[in-house]
Amino acid sequence: MASPAHTGIRPNVLLASVSALALAIPGSAWAEDVGSAPAARSDQIEEIVVTAQRRTESLQKVPMTIQAYSGAALAKYNIATFEDVRRITPNVAFSNNGPGQGEIFIRGLSAGGAGTQGSGSIGTFPNVAVYLDDQSMQFPGRNADIFMADMERVEVLEGPQGTLFGGGAQAGAIRYITNKPQFGGLSGSIDASYGLTTGGAPNTSLSATFNVPIIADKLAVRAVVYNDRRGGYIDNVYSTFTRSNNDLGNYTLGIRPNNTGLCPNGLAPGRAGYCTVGNAPQINNSSVAAKDQNPVTYQGVRLSALYQIDEDWNALVTQSFQHMDAQGVFFETPTGADFQPLQRMQTTTFSPAYNIDKFSNTALTINGKIDQLKVVYTGSYMVRNVSQQMDYTNYSRAPYGVYYQCTGGTNYAFGAGKPATCYAPTANWQDTVRNTHLTNELRISSPSEWRLRFIVGGFVEQFKIYDAMNFNYKTIPSCNPANLASALAGGATCLANLRPNPASTVYFGGVRGDNTAFGQDIQRGYDQLAVFGSFDFDIIPNKLTVTAGGRYFRYTQRQTGSVFSSFDGCVNVANGNCTPGNNLDAKNLRSVYTGFRGRANVTYQVTPDTMLYYTFSEGFRPGGFNRSSNQRARLNGVFQFATPLTYEPDNLTNHEIGLKTSLFDRKLILNLTAYYMIWDSVQFGLFNPAVGFNYAFTMNGPSYHNKGIEAQFTAKLAPGLTLSGAGAYNRNRQSNSPCLINNNPASPGVGKCITQFTSQGVTAPFANPFGQVGGVGAFSPEFQGSLQGRYEWMVGSNLAHIAVGMTHVGKMFNQPSSYTSGAGVLIPTSTLLRYEQPAYTTFDLSVGLTRDNWRAEVFVSNLTNSQASTFTSAAQYIKMQTPLRPRVISFKVGTSF
Repeated sequence: MASPAHTGIRPNVLLASVSALALAIPGSAWAEDVGSAPAARSDQIEEIVVTAQRRTESLQKVPMTIQAYSGAALAKYNIATFEDVRRITPNVAFSNNGPGQGEIFIRGLSAGGAGTQGSGSIGTFPNVAVYLDDQSMQFPGRNADIFMADMERVEVLEGPQGTLFGGGAQAGAIRYITNKPQFGGLSGSIDASYGLTTGGAPNTSLSATFNVPIIADKLAVRAVVYNDRRGGYIDNVYSTFTRSNNDLGNYTLGIRPNNTGLCPNGLAPGRAGYCTVGNAPQINNSSVAAKDQNPVTYQGVRLSALYQIDEDWNALVTQSFQHMDAQGVFFETPTGADFQPLQRMQTTTFSPAYNIDKFSNTALTINGKIDQLKVVYTGSYMVRNVSQQMDYTNYSRAPYGVYYQCTGGTNYAFGAGKPATCYAPTANWQDTVRNTHLTNELRISSPSEWRLRFIVGGFVEQFKIYDAMNFNYKTIPSCNPANLASALAGGATCLANLRPNPASTVYFGGVRGDNTAFGQDIQRGYDQLAVFGSFDFDIIPNKLTVTAGGRYFRYTQRQTGSVFSSFDGCVNVANGNCTPGNNLDAKNLRSVYTGFRGRANVTYQVTPDTMLYYTFSEGFRPGGFNRSSNQRARLNGVFQFATPLTYEPDNLTNHEIGLKTSLFDRKLILNLTAYYMIWDSVQFGLFNPAVGFNYAFTMNGPSYHNKGIEAQFTAKLAPGLTLSGAGAYNRNRQSNSPCLINNNPASPGVGKCITQFTSQGVTAPFANPFGQVGGVGAFSPEFQGSLQGRYEWMVGSNLAHIAVGMTHVGKMFNQPSSYTSGAGVLIPTSTLLRYEQPAYTTFDLSVGLTRDNWRAEVFVSNLTNSQASTFTSAAQYIKMQTPLRPRVISFKVGTSF
C-alpha cells in the first residue's frame, strides 16, 4: 500500500475527511473543517464553523438548532439543489410544484401549500428566509432554487431568527455561503457527470472553478461556471378532453334531459340532473404529448474579487447570475383529462408548460476594524425574473369554468336566453414576474474574548414585486370587428378582450389576448428600517453566559395595480372597451407596521465538551393586502361577508432547550433539542368556489402550538468508518377556533359566526374555514429521520469509499385540517383540497476512488426507485402528485489543482 505522501493527499486532510466528512451527515452539525475550527486528531470528528449569529464560531457553541453542511460534504453527497438538501434535512418540508416553484417550511410551521399561479400578487410572504451570502432571496410561493456550485457551506437555522435576520426568518433561515477568493495561489477544480434516470432521460453536468491571485496578498479573483441538465421522467400521454354531464358548471347553463331522460349528448344526466350541451367541441393534446417532458437546466456564473485594502480592511465584490429553465410539469395525475386511469409518471396536459426563472445579484461586503471593534458593511441588489405558463384545462370542469366558454342557456352573464353554445375547453395561465430586492446592513461587534460582548447593527431594505397574471380560459369568441358586428346583428355572443384599468399603475399595459378571462397586473412591496442588537455577558467566565437581544423594525407596505375580469361589461363591446377593471391605486393600499421582537439565551458549559442552553426567540413576517373587497357567502339573497382588504403580521414565539456534547474523546457527537412554539393569528389563505369563495384571499386565522424534539449524532466507530444520523419528532396542533364573522350590516346575522349559506337555490351548513381545536396542520409529519454510513480505506495508491444513506419522511397533509378533503374527489371544486401524503423511505449509495488530484464516483440516488408523492394538491383542478425523482445512476469524474 502506498503511503499518503505518495498519493498527494496530506495525512491530516485525509484523516479529517474520513472522520468528519464520512457522511455529510444529514441533519448533522458536523462536517469538514472550513478553515477556522481548531485542529483535531485523526481519530476525532472535526467541527464546522458557522456564522449563524453573525460572527464566526464553532457550531457546538451556538445555542440553537443548526443543520450545517460543508462544501466538501455537499460535493461528496451530490447535493446541488434545494430538493437535494431537503431530502437529507429532517424537520424541513417543501410544497413541491417543481424546481423553484414551492415554499419551504421548517418544524411544521405551514398554513398549507398551493400552486404558483399569481403567488406574486396574492401569496403571503414565506416564513423561512433564503439567503445567498448576505442577500435575502425570499419570494411568495417561489423558492429561489440556487444551484450549489463552489459552496463553502449551507446552514439551516431552525426556529425564529427575527433578531439578526428579520421578518422573513420567522420559522428559520437557509443560508447558502459561497467560497471566497483566496490569496494562497492559483487553484481550481473541474467536475463532470453523466446520469441515467430509470424510465427517463439522461442527465449531464459540468462545472469549473478557478481561483487566481492577481496581486500577491492584495487582490484575488474567483470564478465558477456551471451547466447542469436533468432529463425529464414524466410522460404527457395522448388524451382527449370531452365535456361531461358531471362537470360542475352545468347548473349554470340549465340544460336538462329531454322527455326520453337523456341529455343533448345522448347520455344520462350527471350531477344534480343537469347536462352539457350536445355536440360540444372535443380537444386533444397531440401537439404537446411527449415522453420525458419535464427536463430542467441550471446555468450560471459567479465572479468575485477580494481586495485587501490594508492590514485591517478588505472589500469583496460578487456578481452572480443564474438561469433555470424548467420545461413541462413535474406532477403525475392518477386519472387523465377524460377520467381514464393513468400509470405512474404520466399526466395529460393540453398547453405548453414552462417555468423560466432568472436572477442576478450584485453584492459588496467591506470588513474592517476600528480600534478593537469589528465593522462589517454588506449591501446587495438582486433582480429576479420569472416567466411561467401552465395548463389549466381542467378548470373547464370546475364550478365557474363554463362562464367563459359557453353562452346562452340560463347563463346570467353571457347571452342568457339564447340557445346554449359551448366552445373549446382549452385553458392555461401565464405569470410574468419581476422582483427587485435592495438591502444594506451595517454591523459592529466587539472582540470575542471580552466578558461583555455585543453585536449591533442597522438594516435598510427595499423589496418590490411586479406581477402580470393572465388566466387564459376564455374561448367565447372575442369581439373583433367581424364578431362584434355579427353579435350586434343578433348573431353569436362575443366577449371583449380585457385590459387593466388605465388609471392604475401597470407592469404590462395594453389589451390582453383573445383567451384572457381574468387577470391582474399588481405591484406590491415594502420598505423596511430596522436596528438590532445582541449582548452576551459571562456571569462565570467560560461557564455561564446570558444573552439578550432584539430588533426594532418599521415596515411600510404598499400595493397598486389593477384586477380585471370578463364580467366587467365585456359582452358585445369592442375589444379593450370593457368597463375598466378594479383600480387598486384608488384604494390607497398602504400600511405601516412597527414592532420589537426579542431573543434571550442562558448557556451553561457543563464541561469543555458539553453545553446546556435555553433559548427564547420571537419571529414575525409582514402582513399584506387582498386584491379587492368582494361580497361572499350569500344567505337568502343577502351577502354575509366582505373580504378584508388587509391582513396583519403573524407572530411566532419559541422556547427551546438543548444539549450539545462530544463524548469518548470526540469520537461521538450528540446534540439534543426540545422546543415548544406558539404561532399566533396565522395568515390563512381561503379559496372555495363551492361555498361562494371563488376569489382567493387571506385573513388572520387560528393559532397553532408545535412541540417537538430533535436528535443529531455522529460516531467514529473505527478508523475510516463513520455512522451519522438525525431525527425529528414534531407535534403540530391547532390551539383555538375562530370563526368567520358576518360583517354585512344589512344581513340579519351581522356580528355573529356564519353558519349557513345558499348555493344554487339550496341552503346548506357553512363549515368553519378556520377549523377546530386539535386539528393537524399542514406539512407537519410527526417523524422525519435519516441515517448515513461511510467507510473509507486505501486500495494501493487510491483512497476508496463506500457510503449508504437512508431518509424517512412520515405521513403528512398538504393543507390544514379545516380544508375540504380531496379523498375520492374526481372533479375538484377548489385548488385547495386537503390530501394525505403517505410516509416514504429512500436510500442512496455511492462508491468511488480518489488518486492524487483525481476522483471518480458512481452515485445512485433513490436506490429502490420509490415513487412516493412529495406534494399532492389540486392546484390545476385535478389531483396532482409531485413524485420523487426516479432512481438515477450517476458517473462522476473530477480534478482539482
